[in-house]
Amino acid sequence: MDVVILCGGKGTRLSEETTVKPKPMVKIGDKPILWHIIKYYSFFGFNRFILALGYKADYIKQFFSDYKSEYEGNWEIELVDTGLNTLKGGRIKKLEKYILTDNFHLTYGDGLSNIDIKKLVQFHYTHGKLATVSAVRPPSRFGEMVIDGDDVKVFEEKSQMNQGFINGGFFILNKKIMDYLKDEESCDFEFGPMQQIVEEGQLKAFLHYEFWQCMDNVRERDYLNELVAIGEAPWIK
Repeated sequence: MDVVILCGGKGTRLSEETTVKPKPMVKIGDKPILWHIIKYYSFFGFNRFILALGYKADYIKQFFSDYKSEYEGNWEIELVDTGLNTLKGGRIKKLEKYILTDNFHLTYGDGLSNIDIKKLVQFHYTHGKLATVSAVRPPSRFGEMVIDGDDVKVFEEKSQMNQGFINGGFFILNKKIMDYLKDEESCDFEFGPMQQIVEEGQLKAFLHYEFWQCMDNVRERDYLNELVAIGEAPWIK
């Protein structure tokens, strides 16, 4: 099953880094976060990757050109320019001819998790719907307190807050999803196409209660780096 990774955004909330490089190239430890994502999928046996490039695409191309002789295992990587300002739906549509499998993985180039990809795939095939999204608990930026009256019952730092679920990426999509997308800069993914799929009862959620973390700002980058530094990065196998 092919793996599509969205790598085209400008990452404006991490401008300390993204003025000179695209967000997927921001380093966690000594490797870009994109490398960590690819490595994670590869651990589960998925080795063909299609990267939707946009902002500072040449930076990513150069990285893989330099790194080619050192690819882990048998990685196959397609680098596809999908436009500087194209929204996510348009980027995915532009990859249609490069995707060789009937179902494919899709994720963002700025999020890490310890989701069991094999179980995710099994779940997708079991329900037979068009799309699966990994539903995750939002990580707390400030820690969590549970209070009963004025008694503090729970005081935790960096907890996984009990706020319901959010879109954690790590999708599996049937290629029929392309019928909902347009090869246009203005075609979004989450707003419009995914809402239509939900209305048609074609989206299922794979519930994930363990580690998930996006990298939207400096604090989150530093947190991921800290996990690597102390040897407690849940996504590293």
